[in-house]
Amino acid sequence: MIISDVPASTTPTTTWRVLLVDDDPLVCDSIRRMLEFDQCQVQAATSAADALAICERDVFNLVILDYMMPIMKGDQLAVALKARYPDMPIIMITADAEKVEGTLETPAGVDLLMAKPFQLTDLRQAVRKVLAGA
Repeated sequence: MIISDVPASTTPTTTWRVLLVDDDPLVCDSIRRMLEFDQCQVQAATSAADALAICERDVFNLVILDYMMPIMKGDQLAVALKARYPDMPIIMITADAEKVEGTLETPAGVDLLMAKPFQLTDLRQAVRKVLAGA
């Protein structure tokens, strides 16, 4: 599912635990602040390996991950996470949405694809959409 398919809503989220995975610390900080604005508890990881290790010792309602990361791309991480936690909702964010969307389907393991940059309302809608289906 692509973010444009998500119905408009500005209702804040509840207290959800979110794992945020992006190799860019500034992007992590910006998205973390957006999520915390809606009272989400956010833990950040800057690599796929860190994300997998964190998931081994903690429970999350949602994972938000970047597509372009070194060593293991976001779509590969999504597949690895879904293999271990099949019910875990995953949102993948990317600056290359056209390239990823060009495959005509959302990558395996990904519940929703979002293009960067995005606004708080876009993120809020995406989070509510994937968690409503969880």
